[in-house]
Amino acid sequence: MFLKTVTAKSTNACYDKLSRLKQELETADAVVIGAGAGLSTSAGFTYTGERFQKYFGDFIEKYGFRDMYSGGFHPFDSLEEHWAYWSRYIYINRYMDPPKPVYHDLFELVRDKDYFVLTTNVDHCFQKAGFDKHRLFYTQGDYGLWQCSRPCHQKTYDNEDVIRKMLAEQKDMKIPAELVPHCPVCGAPMSMNLRADDTFVEDDGWHLAARRYEDFLRRHEGEHILFLELGVGGNTPEITRQTKYPQMAYEFGAFL
Repeated sequence: MFLKTVTAKSTNACYDKLSRLKQELETADAVVIGAGAGLSTSAGFTYTGERFQKYFGDFIEKYGFRDMYSGGFHPFDSLEEHWAYWSRYIYINRYMDPPKPVYHDLFELVRDKDYFVLTTNVDHCFQKAGFDKHRLFYTQGDYGLWQCSRPCHQKTYDNEDVIRKMLAEQKDMKIPAELVPHCPVCGAPMSMNLRADDTFVEDDGWHLAARRYEDFLRRHEGEHILFLELGVGGNTPEITRQTKYPQMAYEFGAFL
């Protein structure tokens, strides 16, 4: 009897939250989505387990890596091996579609609303699902972009063509030396455009997206805005609540 009572209360609480969210979506003048890594995990972009074993079995055997993320920080002996690892990493997490339609389902919920997406995710899943690229702000970078590792200038570079070549031509966990990317300005090795330290490049596109987000908030100041956080954990807490106008915010898991 006790178990039934607890289960009923839990089910009712979940239903109440979903009902309230539905009402807020219907009545909101605008929606701000704050998305963290949990959203992509729910879509199938897992960094451990079967998916990790499938694409990195040789690296796991050689180095004993336990997950994809930590392997990315390994001090490989050569840039050829470094980019063999990272080309696979980038390809499966940026140029492949996630196994589950979580982002497509989310888009269907907000496509007719005036929305904006603020995300720490770097896998480009929002744009691939149909979200307007002019209403997206990738605050922490993009797996699809390189930058100078120094950096000697504030510019980023698309990497898709070279990543596909790296993937196709690598052998024995190394890419051909001629495919190792170097800065076209100073010749230093290229690095990922990911916010890991103070070398992160905020290029013109990054600043333009930031201004669009500010304009979006300014345009809807005083209106009913739904701030919806999805898949946000301890590493990136309360993305939307750091904004200027937190009139309404919910923190749901990636339940879609």
